[in-house]
Order: sequence, then structure tokens, then C-alpha cells
Amino acid sequence: MFSNLPFGFLFIFIMSFGTLFSISSSHWLGIWAGLEINLIGFLPILVYQKSMSESESAVKYFIVQALGSGLLIFGSLGSYNILFSWENVSESELSILGFFLISSGLIMKMGMFPFHYWLPSVMAGLPWISCMLLATWQKIAPILLINSLFELNLIYYFMFTVCFMAGMSSLIGGIGGMNQTQVRAILAYSSIGHLGWMMFALSQGTWAMKMYFCVYILISLCIFLNLWYMNLGSMKNLNMLMKLDSYNSNGLMLMLMSLGGLPPLLGFVSKCVVVVMGMNSVYWSFLLMLILGSVMSLFYYLSLYFCVFLGSSKKFYFNGIIINKSNFLMSFGLLFNLIGGVLLIFTSMIMEI
Repeated sequence: MFSNLPFGFLFIFIMSFGTLFSISSSHWLGIWAGLEINLIGFLPILVYQKSMSESESAVKYFIVQALGSGLLIFGSLGSYNILFSWENVSESELSILGFFLISSGLIMKMGMFPFHYWLPSVMAGLPWISCMLLATWQKIAPILLINSLFELNLIYYFMFTVCFMAGMSSLIGGIGGMNQTQVRAILAYSSIGHLGWMMFALSQGTWAMKMYFCVYILISLCIFLNLWYMNLGSMKNLNMLMKLDSYNSNGLMLMLMSLGGLPPLLGFVSKCVVVVMGMNSVYWSFLLMLILGSVMSLFYYLSLYFCVFLGSSKKFYFNGIIINKSNFLMSFGLLFNLIGGVLLIFTSMIMEI
């Protein structure tokens, strides 16, 4: 990636600085400026190969992010006025409307229901590294900023609305992934579903959200880095998985099932923690929507695995260099997902005893 983009490290630094500046600010003007700096640094990364699909995805992403930033700044002007702070707000109707405008802008930037429409089409045209950054790093600032809105405790029915959107995001992620044949689109819908779990975990406590988000980031890094390192940049549909050798194809499928939450893999542990915490709250009914969406995600992951397994007799092996290069990352991802999940489950059982 960086060989084709001479200033790649500079753009990644600007993107990272924008996120850190945004979540470190205590006033809405600094938050908005940090999000814009992050956008300025991320857009050149999207178009580093100058292909038509990347340019189209970058334009879509820019329009959506600009609209989200506009909602954020208009909502901040309506709610917090000239105070430039998120700590003081009046109870007027204009302030409540501005509060919801801020939330809508942040949710749109993440790609959560009902503003999820842009994420699959944007991710479908991007290379693996850009997909990885879009699915992981670009969600940090909006989630933490929504967490700061939760701490205000101003609007009680706002929590109910967020839990409903979380449940619908999980359902959208499960239903949308069933009709996809592109790996990038499947991972995009999976990201929408996991956003629902993160937001519901955020309604239960900051610790649950951070734990789930960290597990999601680690599993996503294992998947995207393996896809990138095996030089599968031309993978447009599921048939390309059948061209891998059995070790790499089965390893990728195992990590995808960990992302879907299949026990006893690592992704199941984070979902189990959220379910246990959600059962003790008044919003436990939304867990049915979250679990149903997760089951649908597991359904198309298992269907994909059966397709790859049954097509093993027609495998086409890549040259030995690519296979040997990918074995280290694949082995690390497999050990991390298998041993990490088993160790966490075993540790929790010992603590209960």
C-alpha cells in the first residue's frame, strides 16, 4: 500500500490525529474540527490506486461524512449555543431537537441503522487495508462521542431509541448479508450487525462496549490482514475462496465464524458478556433482535464454509511463495481466535467457582 502512496504514513497520521483530537475535546467545535481532520486524512487513503471503484466509493463516503458533520454542527448550535461545551444544555424544544441532530450525525458517520445504506456500497469498492480502517478505526470517535451523550442523562427515552436502532442494525446485518456474493459486502453487513451489539453494550455500560469493540477490532485485523497478505486484492466473489489451499481457506472461514460469534471462538465470548449484562436491564427484550441477527449472520457464514468445503475437489493452488507468506499470519489468527476464546471461557468458569 505505502509503496503506491508516497505520503501514506502522513495521511494515516492525520487520520489518527483527527480521531484523537475529536475524542479529547470538551467542546463541540473541537469535536467537529477533529472529525473533519480525520476525514481529510482518510480520503486520500481511499483513492491511492486511482481506480474507478475506489473513486466512486470515496465520493460516496465524502458526501455521507459531510452530511453527518453538518448535522453535528447544526445540532450543536441548537443545543449548546455559544457555550462551546457539551456539559451545559437547556431543556427547551430546540435543544432536544439539536440533541437528536447530533446523535443522527454521529450514527450516520458510523453507518448504523437507519443510516446504514452507504456502508456496503462504499466498502465493496475499496482495497483490504482501506476496508479494515473503515470497519475499525473510523468507528472509534463516533462511538465514544455517543457515549459522552449518554452520560448527560438528559432524555430518558433516547436510550430506548438507541436500543431499538441497535436491534434493527443487527437484523439488517443478518438479512443483508444473505443475498451477497462479494466478500467485502458480507464484511460490511457484518460490521453493521456488530455496530448494533456495540451500541446495545454501550447502553449497559462503557466497559461492555469497550470489551466488545476491542474483540471486534482484533478479529477484524486478523481477517483483513490475512486477505491482504495473501494478495487477494482481486477477490470479488466467494469463488475466489475455493482457489486457496485447504489450510488458508479453512482458516479464513474459522475466523469469519469467530466474527459471527460461533462458540467457543473468541467472538462468542464478547456476545456472551453483552447478553449476560443485558438480561439484568429493562431493555432485555431487544436481545431477541440482536441474537436473531447474529444467528442469521452465522447462517450465511456456515453456508459459505460448506460451499468452500464441497468445492475443495476443484481447488486451484496459488504459487508456494504466497502460501508460505500467509501461513504465519493465518496461524496467528487461528491461535488467537481459538485459544483466546477457550481461555476466556475457562477463566470465567473458574471465577464463578
